[in-house]
Amino acid sequence: MLIDSEKVSVRNGSSAALVPRFGKQGYSHEAVAARRKWVEEKTGVTLQHVGSCTLSCEQMRGNIENPIGTIQMPVGIAGPLLIHGSYAQGTFYVPLATTEGALIRSYERGMVTLTRAGGVTTRLYLDENRVSPVFLFADVGAAHDFAAHLNQSFPTIRREAESTTRHGKLLRLECHPVGREVIINFCYFTADAHGMNMIVKATEQACRWIMLNSAAIDFCLFSGHSSEKHGSGALFAGGKGKKVVAGARIASSLLRQYLHITPAQLVDLWRHTVIGHLHANAIGYNGHYANGLTALFIACGQDVANIANSAIGITNFELLENQDVYVSVTLPSLTVATVGGGTGLGTSLECLQMLGVVGKAGAPKLAEIAAATLLSGEISMAAAIASGEFVNAHESYGRNRPEP
Repeated sequence: MLIDSEKVSVRNGSSAALVPRFGKQGYSHEAVAARRKWVEEKTGVTLQHVGSCTLSCEQMRGNIENPIGTIQMPVGIAGPLLIHGSYAQGTFYVPLATTEGALIRSYERGMVTLTRAGGVTTRLYLDENRVSPVFLFADVGAAHDFAAHLNQSFPTIRREAESTTRHGKLLRLECHPVGREVIINFCYFTADAHGMNMIVKATEQACRWIMLNSAAIDFCLFSGHSSEKHGSGALFAGGKGKKVVAGARIASSLLRQYLHITPAQLVDLWRHTVIGHLHANAIGYNGHYANGLTALFIACGQDVANIANSAIGITNFELLENQDVYVSVTLPSLTVATVGGGTGLGTSLECLQMLGVVGKAGAPKLAEIAAATLLSGEISMAAAIASGEFVNAHESYGRNRPEP
C-alpha cells in the first residue's frame, strides 16, 4: 500500500510529513498495518504489542483517527460487592483496569467489608445531560425579555431539537442571564447513551431556530456552563449525567475486624481531612473517587475525560448512637453509558457484560455499581490512613520492582 507523502511546511523552510490517511480505506487491516510500519520507520521503535490487537480495525471507525493498533492495560477484578439498588441488585464483581498496585486490593477490602455489613443501598435521583449555549443581545433589556419569554416557545424548540435524533428528549430550558448575554441550559434525557454528540447536534438545530425567531444578535454553542469534562461547583445541582447516592451502615465490630480501626478513628480521620479540603478550597470532598472511576471507565469503554466532572462529589462518615458508622457517597454528575462510544469494543463490551449492564436501563445500573464501588474505596483508603497501614500496603502491593 502506498504511503501518503503530503507534507506540512515549517517556518524555517523545512517540512514534516503528515500521518498517512489512506482516504476511505484508512481503517482497513492493510492501512492500519502500513500506518504502524510508517510510525516504526519514523520513530525507530518496533510496535509489536501495539500491533497485537484482537479488535477489528474497521470497528474502530468513529472511535479514533489514524489508528495503528491498540494498547494493553492490566484488568483486575474486585468483589464481592452486594448492592441493594433501584437498578443494581445482587452481588457484583467489578472489573478495574489500572497499573497502580494496591488499588484493586484496597477496593476489594472495602467491598468485602460492605458486603459483610449487609450490602450497599444505592439510589438514582437525576438522569440527564445538557448543552449550554450563550446568546448575545443588544442590551440588558433585550436579554431580560428573551429570558422571560423563552419558555413560551418551548414546544417548538423541543420539536426542532428532537427532529435531529430518535433517542434524545429535551426536558426543559434553564435561562441564566449575565449582562446582555443569556446562557441557556438545554437539558436532555439520553437513555443509556452519554449522548453528547447527539444533543449538541440537537441543540445547534434549536439555536438556529431561536436566532431566526428572537432578538438575539449571535450565539455560541458552548458557553462552558455545562461543565462538560471539567470540574465546577455547578455540578452539585446535578444535570450533568446521573446523580446517584450510595450508603451503608457498618457495625463497629466489622470495622475493627476487617478495617482495623474504631468508628471514632474513622470519623475523626474524616473530620481532619474535611478541614484540609476546605483550606484547599476544594470542590466537594472525597478521598480518591478518580482512582476507582478511572479504572472502571477504562475497563468499560467509557469516555475517560468525563472523570473531570464525574469525580466531583461528597463522602460522608457519621458516628451513630450505638457506635456503628453510616458511610455514604453522593455523586451529582456521574457520566456513564452502556451504548455508543467505546462500549461495544472488544474488552469493553466483555466487562460491561460481566456487570450485567448491557441492554435497556444498563446505564442507571452501571451508575449505581460505580457509586457502590467508590464507597468501597473511600472506606478502605480512610481506614488505611487512620490505622497507619497506608504506606505498608503500597510497599507490599504497589511497588513494581524489576528483578536485578
